[in-house]
Amino acid sequence: MKIKIFVCNPFQVNTYLLYDETGEAVFVDSGFFNETEFQEARLFVEQENLKPVALVNTHLHLDHCYGNSFVEKAWDLKAKVGEADLFLGKTLAEQARMFRLPYSGNFNLPESFLKENDIVSFGNTELKVLETPGHSSGSLSFYDSKTGILFSGDVLFYQGVGRTDLPGGSYEILDNTIRNKLFLLPSNTTVFCGHGPKTTIGTEKENYSLW
Repeated sequence: MKIKIFVCNPFQVNTYLLYDETGEAVFVDSGFFNETEFQEARLFVEQENLKPVALVNTHLHLDHCYGNSFVEKAWDLKAKVGEADLFLGKTLAEQARMFRLPYSGNFNLPESFLKENDIVSFGNTELKVLETPGHSSGSLSFYDSKTGILFSGDVLFYQGVGRTDLPGGSYEILDNTIRNKLFLLPSNTTVFCGHGPKTTIGTEKENYSLW
């Protein structure tokens, strides 16, 4: 699996484009703030002769789904999310106002949902869906056991964890998710986070008590 990262919007979200030797690809968290940001991704797809076959969101805070409509329209896709986050998708205008950001309203509420142990497939690659609530009610992470890679969204960062003071957040639930689900993965698992640099499960286990 190859990984292309686009850092998007004022929140510096990591939008991931995953692809393998077949040319099939998946977007994880389409955070494209405007047409200019999106065109960088479109150009990369064209240059690499890729075929996006899926769009998934780790959660539906505005910064992680700002650009869903760009991806959906360009490649005739429909986003898949955790159903418990659907209520957040209905509040994107309010989220934008809270952060004083523009919002076009061009957001299609997801109609397909992912749950624990579902598989997101593209080419010869499979990502296992992990339900990882705490940052939001329906937060998901995506795990490739073959390569030892996890896409954690805003659940786990390099030397940090996701905030829990937004609707659907809970520190107690987040703490349980991290301790009893993510920290059970192999220590050498590489974690690609929703913001900032990558880390490993082992590194975060060593530092977790310091937060």
